[in-house]
Amino acid sequence: GIMMLTSGFFRLLPELPKIFWRYPVSYIVYGSWGLKGGYKNDLIGLEFEPMMPGQPKLKGEYIITEMMGLSLNHSKWLDLAMIFVLLFAYRVTFFVVLKVKEAAAPYIRVAYTRFTVKRLERRASFRKTLAMTSLSKRHSQPHPMAIQEGLNSPMPY
Repeated sequence: GIMMLTSGFFRLLPELPKIFWRYPVSYIVYGSWGLKGGYKNDLIGLEFEPMMPGQPKLKGEYIITEMMGLSLNHSKWLDLAMIFVLLFAYRVTFFVVLKVKEAAAPYIRVAYTRFTVKRLERRASFRKTLAMTSLSKRHSQPHPMAIQEGLNSPMPY
């Protein structure tokens, strides 16, 4: 969504706030380069009839520079080249992110497993030594079953 909003399709590029949206963001969006190149391809060399008779004809260059606020300092072919450069850069970035994720995944799994084991060791049900006292006050056993091992009958009270 942000790439579409800053490409110049919904708002003209000169109307975008210059601090963040115009300069860094609209230059890394391939849609803005595509729109600029498309406008140049479609409008340069065309002449349009004026709205009111007697006025001079509107040239495509005038529409691009004055109405849309785009510069004609570079050609449409540079815009096309920038699209390919950005798409290649996006693809390389995606590949690098995937490789870093593959390399980091085992370390993340080990850290998560250690964290989970430490958390489980704090639970009473996972402790190695169980408490001798029963949780219930009414049904408490006087002697734990471990003491009664090897005896034929339960211990007397």
